[in-house]
Amino acid sequence: MAVPKKRTSKAKRNMRRAHDAITAPNIVVEADGTVRRPHRLNLETGVYRGRQVLKTDETTTEAE
Repeated sequence: MAVPKKRTSKAKRNMRRAHDAITAPNIVVEADGTVRRPHRLNLETGVYRGRQVLKTDETTTEAE
């Protein structure tokens, strides 16, 4: 069984853990007030980068 030869110092341990912090996800607020993740389409409206790419219930009722 592998056992560490020397105790890991607090500095080494903390430097190793420097990249383990949890970051909050980025959120984009649309003009109509809905929120979405960046580089993803808005599931409520079906719009991505200003273009309608997904048919939703709202778009089908507006077209009729």
